[in-house]
This record gives sequence, C-alpha cells and structure tokens, in this order.
Amino acid sequence: MIRIFIADNQAVVREDIKRIIDDVADMLVVGEAQTDQDLSARIDTDAIDLVILDISMPSGNGLELLQELKQAQPWLPVLVFSGHPEHHHAMRAFKAGAKGYLTKDCPPEELICAIRKVAKGGCYASPALAEHLILSMAQEAEQPLHARLSNREYQVLCMLASGKTVSAIGEELALSVKTISTYRSRLLEKLQMRTTAELIHYAIQHRLVE
Repeated sequence: MIRIFIADNQAVVREDIKRIIDDVADMLVVGEAQTDQDLSARIDTDAIDLVILDISMPSGNGLELLQELKQAQPWLPVLVFSGHPEHHHAMRAFKAGAKGYLTKDCPPEELICAIRKVAKGGCYASPALAEHLILSMAQEAEQPLHARLSNREYQVLCMLASGKTVSAIGEELALSVKTISTYRSRLLEKLQMRTTAELIHYAIQHRLVE
C-alpha cells in the first residue's frame, strides 16, 4: 500500500486527487494539509510513503518549503503537483529535491503512474519535460562559469580584475570590507579557484575587463 500525504491550498484539488486515488487498490491518502503550517504539524514520516506537494502554498516560497521538507526528511519522496507550466518551475523543483513534477491538467492515469514511479524510488517527468530538462542542462553546461554569477558577484570580479583592492571596492560600492571579502569567497567557490590571482587571470582570459 502506497501511503500518500497531499499538501495543496485548494480544497477542490485535494478532493480531486483523493477521488482518483480512491479508485486504485494499492494507494491510500493518509493525510492532507492546506497550509505550510498544516504540513509541518501533520506530516508523520513513519506513516507516509510519498508527499504530493503544490509549490504555490499560501505562506512563504513553495520551493523553500520543498527544500525545508527534504532537509528534515531527505528519505521522503516528494511529487510536485503544480498549476505552473513545467518549463517555469520544474528545473528549480528538481534542484530543491523533488522526485517528480506534474501539472494539474495532466490526465489521472499519468498522476497514478508518477506516484508509482516516485514511491518506488524513481523520478518522474513527462516526455516533454524530460526533453526540456535535457536541453536546459546541455545549455547550462555550455555556459562559461561566470554566467552563473549574480550581478554583484560579476561586478566585484571585474573590479578585482581591474586591480582594485578589497578596501577600494568596498569604499566604491559603499559596502564593508567583510562583505566584499564574502563576495570574493563566493567567486572563488563558484569559479572553482583558490586565489585572487586566478580570478584576475580568468577575467582577463575571458575579456571581462579592458
């Protein structure tokens, strides 16, 4: 028996899911939540095999909620059931720990298929979503490392590469030396380097500075 917990702020959606699952002999809804707080208070991992989660819960960020859930119970599989188009949030949902992603306009049989696959330890994505994820990962792999930097991180990188000290950068940007040092540490981590000299060489090599 696959024991399922539903977390969705819309009662009509929860009822629709329960009606679909009621027709399946080896599945059972053992709990439901309407808010983030309900989910935190009612979830009992000893009695649950899978969570169906809407990432548009009323309070907070749904992806942050997913991350918190996975950090607390990393062994508990989560199937995201969302009203958002797949290409908008699916990649972020998987990175946050989801094992599957479905849109709410999917046919009932696809929901059942996804539940079975995720409950058995697999991952689920529709054929269209799987193709989109593969293309997105390929494009991401082709991007230079600095494309993943935030705007501020990129700015600090260019200023370091132009020969400015941490103190001078902090003064120009009206930020503390400690904050600029934190940005420098992030740059070293994201660009997989160890020294400021390597950062400068990278920026020059990729023509980020004149």
